[in-house]
Amino acid sequence: MAVCNGDSKLDIKSKEQNGSCEGAVAILDAGAQYGKVIDRRVREMFVRSEILPLETPAFAIREQGYRAIIISGGPASVYAEDAPWFDPAIFTIGKPMMNKVFGGTVHKKSLREDGVFSIGLDNTCSLFRGLQKEELVLLTHGDSVDKVAEGFKVVAQSGNIIAGIANEQKKLYGTQFHPEVDLTERGIEMLRNFLFEIAGCTSNFTVQNRQEVCINDIKEKVGKSKVLVLLSGGVDSTVCTALLNKALDQEQVIAVHIDNGFMRKRESQSVEEALTKLGIKLKVVNAAHTFYNGTTTLPISEEDRTPRKRISKTLNMTTNPEEKRKIIGDTFVKVANEVIGEMNLKPEEVFLAQGTLRPDLIESASHLASGKAQVIKTHHNDTELIRKLRDEGKVIEPLKDFHKDEVRALGRELGLPEEIVCRHPFPGPGLSIRVICAEEPFICKDFAETNNILKIITDFSASIKKPHTLLQRVKSCISDEEEEKLLQITSLHSLNAFLLPIKTVGVQGDCRSYSYVCGITSKESPHWESLLFLSRLIPRMCHSIN
Repeated sequence: MAVCNGDSKLDIKSKEQNGSCEGAVAILDAGAQYGKVIDRRVREMFVRSEILPLETPAFAIREQGYRAIIISGGPASVYAEDAPWFDPAIFTIGKPMMNKVFGGTVHKKSLREDGVFSIGLDNTCSLFRGLQKEELVLLTHGDSVDKVAEGFKVVAQSGNIIAGIANEQKKLYGTQFHPEVDLTERGIEMLRNFLFEIAGCTSNFTVQNRQEVCINDIKEKVGKSKVLVLLSGGVDSTVCTALLNKALDQEQVIAVHIDNGFMRKRESQSVEEALTKLGIKLKVVNAAHTFYNGTTTLPISEEDRTPRKRISKTLNMTTNPEEKRKIIGDTFVKVANEVIGEMNLKPEEVFLAQGTLRPDLIESASHLASGKAQVIKTHHNDTELIRKLRDEGKVIEPLKDFHKDEVRALGRELGLPEEIVCRHPFPGPGLSIRVICAEEPFICKDFAETNNILKIITDFSASIKKPHTLLQRVKSCISDEEEEKLLQITSLHSLNAFLLPIKTVGVQGDCRSYSYVCGITSKESPHWESLLFLSRLIPRMCHSIN
């Protein structure tokens, strides 16, 4: 949901990333996993944005003079006991909330609406100017507007569901879908309309200015101390090291590459060769055995809120992905401390540097990125041990406010070669996370029925000749146009879909989900456009599939 205060005067005098306040956007965080995507989209248009708690008082926002406000969605229903609090004086809270504030009504749906849908738009509305009357968007919600508040009009609909409302006079706009994600095909144009045509923002938030701020922050925090940087060889850690080298004397920076035994083939050798060419002195530590047998401390159980802890299984016996990430993250710190000891350095005089990005923090529900978000996956560089070091002021994370594409742009600005800047991402925990494990099959009571629905979808052209109750359920979830396309795809391509009896991590409605994996096979070469179409349909019909 997006809201604008077009009369706002920007007068922020605090530490701003680019030294200029003009065109600032406040993103009020209600806990959406897409909160940082909103932030990223705004920044891609070179408009400065800041994420603030949803409960930020209206007077504070007014005093700082933000040009526009965008309020994210969130995992809680507006009717939930733990629904996030907001200051009604802002006049604008996530669309269902905004509708309630102005006297409209909201109802909680019996079934969630998750997936890509074609919705009707009123393209005379300023938010949708230049768009078609029908567009594909991503819907993920359980609450819906029932009665529109006075002064607002419906500007988007998905069948009988209200998907967008607006009060053009007050410059208030609410969407029940996600304009910020790629699955909303023309969402960027919607955001551009909001930022520039409605809010009057300006594009002055550049990588060059942010680089200067990062370098000054590093110098101020580190002083004459040493910095140990854990260098994987990926774009994030390499750009982080390049920044440190530019900000500090070379002897202050200790670059260490830890081989955890779960990396790509010849990873350590290629990393060492590439970084030597850049003039970076690298210490390589082979810690495969240490990681393989690594452990960490975990809560007694998810329900136990007491400080009691237990020792985890060793990594080689662990199947839970959250536990794997925590073991690996804490083992990285333990190995780093061993390196500090071997080099006869005093731990209290050494900072730990990481190439942590904002998406890492939002998915880990770190308070540095979001106060309301649910944990989707704990990143190996944002474990409890790392957070403890942060609290002690011993962690340097110069990229913690950057997204991946911004880091690539910064890398080019620092003179790094394209093969480093454009390197394909690979998770720090490596194959230990990429290889999904299970101790026993994950088969719930809906397993057989979900499998049957998948067979109907991927063999739709044959299934429609044999009427079935599940066939009717499939048809009720798709439009006539989608049905025609599904018929065409399944007539041209021989596809099979089935459930794997294992769980994987995903996101549904801003909450972490840990559920089924759907596998699709074919004897032909993949037709990616058709597979993308199916990947949009399947979660809409089968909510237990991530």
